Amino acid sequence: METPPELKDVAGDGDEITIGNREYGDESVIAVDFGPTGENPSVDVVDDTAIVTVGGKQFEFDVPAGASDVILNDGILTIRG
Repeated sequence: METPPELKDVAGDGDEITIGNREYGDESVIAVDFGPTGENPSVDVVDDTAIVTVGGKQFEFDVPAGASDVILNDGILTIRG
């Protein structure tokens, strides 16, 4: 599963945001760590679009094809597929 370009752009805007991609047999995981922003990020999924809000900023991206779950826990956005 490929990281959505919008997430890559957001990560490129600040050093505190990191993205990791992992493959586990038949599962693919994208993890986006928003770092120590002091803010609690949130995510809403509407149809095939995920909307993330963090620190007064909002951005959206298309959920990758094959993704089964998009969650945010302890400041880490996880996309599983």
